[in-house]
Amino acid sequence: MSYCGFSDTKALSGVNRVMKTKRLNLRPHTALLTTMLLATGAAAHSADTPTLKDAYKDHFFVGVAINRTIATGTAVRADNVNRTLELVDKDIALVKEQFSQISPENDLKWALIHPREGADGYNFGPADAFVSFGLRNQMYLVGHTLVWHGQTPNRVFRGTNVPPGMTNAAAPAPAGTTDAAGTNAPGGARFGRGPGGGFGRGGFSGPRASREELLQRMRDHIHTVVGRYKGKIKAWDVVNEAIADGGTNILRNSLWLEIIGPDFIAKAFEYAHEADPDAILRYNDYSLENPAKRRKLITLIKSLQEQHVPVMAIGSQTHVSVSSPSFEAEDQALTELESLGLPIHITELDVNSAQGGQRNTGADVANNAATTQGGLVDDANRRLADAYASLFRAFVKHDKSVKGVTFWGANDGVSWRAQGRPLLFDGNDQPKPAFDAVIHAATGERPSPR
Repeated sequence: MSYCGFSDTKALSGVNRVMKTKRLNLRPHTALLTTMLLATGAAAHSADTPTLKDAYKDHFFVGVAINRTIATGTAVRADNVNRTLELVDKDIALVKEQFSQISPENDLKWALIHPREGADGYNFGPADAFVSFGLRNQMYLVGHTLVWHGQTPNRVFRGTNVPPGMTNAAAPAPAGTTDAAGTNAPGGARFGRGPGGGFGRGGFSGPRASREELLQRMRDHIHTVVGRYKGKIKAWDVVNEAIADGGTNILRNSLWLEIIGPDFIAKAFEYAHEADPDAILRYNDYSLENPAKRRKLITLIKSLQEQHVPVMAIGSQTHVSVSSPSFEAEDQALTELESLGLPIHITELDVNSAQGGQRNTGADVANNAATTQGGLVDDANRRLADAYASLFRAFVKHDKSVKGVTFWGANDGVSWRAQGRPLLFDGNDQPKPAFDAVIHAATGERPSPR
């Protein structure tokens, strides 16, 4: 086990996917590259085209978030995805061919794995299927997520204590959203196109648990879930999206913060480390391309490091668009994150091509409909390929710190932002020009015409 990043290479058939044995000096002319890719097309895999996992094996893991249909190999209605068994089989084949690491899109979130109260309230079946799929295919397993303001049932926060400033006769109204200075913006939950409740700051107004009660519930949940998969799931998103999007406060308003206090983050990492001392523990958040939010992240992590909290990696979700970030902006973001001295994992990569999503790098499901409306931008395939080429150039430049890149979905048909066509493969698992652009960013070679 190593805190410097992914280190369990035995599970990947002896291929060393961590050591950085070479660095390519890549300065492609992206527009020229994409024009060529569009001309040659991306209708089928060429026999001499490397897979994503092989193209980047000397740089970092390339992973994917999978849904329940892929994990179980059945055409079940889950994760808001409705795929025929024929399509599911194609999805599975694509995942096994292209990726060396997997995350579960939803089935390890609290509402899915622990839907009922108490020690007997767990539903391990789907998560067990995810783990079995990964082990069977010799993949590196990542767990997502343990503590989050979204997809956590109200009952987790329920108790006998009246919220501060309230009386038994007056229930509080849901909190409003404000980006005014000195406040936390509550924000909605992002479900990752999955079921379950997202109950951020304003979703629960009843009597609350005490600090001690909620800490015990958190510890029991983390010990049960992490303990069950100890030694199998190698890395965990311990705390997800705790930073405020606006205002000057670092942490967003959530019931975790209000009931426990700001040390709920440190406690979550403490409990996860107790449950599996060998697991890599990450803090995961979105919009780290935004300088203001990135500064908050750096402040938070430095504070945790000073307290010797076992934060071992930074998860940058990287839900972005074809308009931004530029190569220079992503390069700057990674450079600043490197100042923390921790490995960086790109955890939920997708690039939105919908017109409605060109000014938004957030990841709130409450805003997801708006970010995928308006149809695709003009010349969407070219712009998507350009954007992915720029991102992967930046990832390769920083491959001493970037230890893994995970796409949030196998193809456009199963993406939580399906209308934005944000991934490398279309809904029929066929590679798009963006796939060739990403391969080119690793090899520095022109793709051969098809």
